[in-house]
Amino acid sequence: MKNVALSLLDLVPVREGHTVADALAVALQTARHAEQLGFARYWLAEHHNMRGIASSATAVLVGYIAGGTTRIRVGSGGVMLPNHAPLVVAESFGTLAELYPGRIDLGLGRAPGTDPMTMRALRRDRTESVEDFPHDVAQLQALLAPAQPGQRLVATPGAGTGVPIWLLGSSLFSAQLAAARGLPYAFASHFAPAMLMDAISIYRQTFRPSAQLDKPHVMIGVPVIAAPGDEEAQFLASSSFQRVLDILHGTRGLLKPPREGFFDRLAEAERAGVSRFLSCAVIGGPDTVRAGLARLAEQTGCDEMILVSDVYDPALRLRSLDLTMAAARSS
Repeated sequence: MKNVALSLLDLVPVREGHTVADALAVALQTARHAEQLGFARYWLAEHHNMRGIASSATAVLVGYIAGGTTRIRVGSGGVMLPNHAPLVVAESFGTLAELYPGRIDLGLGRAPGTDPMTMRALRRDRTESVEDFPHDVAQLQALLAPAQPGQRLVATPGAGTGVPIWLLGSSLFSAQLAAARGLPYAFASHFAPAMLMDAISIYRQTFRPSAQLDKPHVMIGVPVIAAPGDEEAQFLASSSFQRVLDILHGTRGLLKPPREGFFDRLAEAERAGVSRFLSCAVIGGPDTVRAGLARLAEQTGCDEMILVSDVYDPALRLRSLDLTMAAARSS
């Protein structure tokens, strides 16, 4: 684990009994704590029309977190590019890069990050095809590169900032595109782990060096909940289990407090669904977390892990990060 960087992904969950303002304050508190612990980056994910997630205005939140920290890299994990014109993304993240030089990342996804009705509201009359995403990525790269003589469309701010672009995905498509364009690749194994090994294998085998990256860089998403003991960690994880079950049932609610024995009371099919969703999760005391992170690092050969930690109590979430970083450093 000594060569594997740790980062943090935050969906900015709105907790049951609390407000959106509370969620935003907790996000900044968490980012500052992650910075003190030595996490490499703090990313925020774009989702829409979900009352339990407060990260819809992703670029705004990136600025909020970057402005409240001093060293940690801050970025999107990711901006759902089909929802936005590349020029708007380039100007937004170009502005962030000018405000916080050397600290901004731009992770891109091709999913809508929402339901079909909201997708139509976001995109108005725009229609997207499979071919549009590679074209939009290429245009965004060009807009963030130094402006060329005679270039008519120039992102201002944006041009020349070279904001690092990452591709995110849970299938083989983005793995192939990231390899072809020589970009770092983040696999969404924190919620869709099924194709993890195939995707990173294809990415590494077909990677072509670029001006941004000379060799493959793989990040994997890992749900992690650490506590002083396995039993308490499993109890705290019941908040995540409830969230996942809501997703599987097609509902998206607030992050709920932990419930004793929640998982064991589920129907067999529900337990199987939650287990598949969280098959890359590491939940337990320090020894369990140390072994789980080491196992994932060995299986995937990843360069970086981006952790998701849905703990209801913000103070216990910070404790989970403390224990996780200590476990990673001792493995």
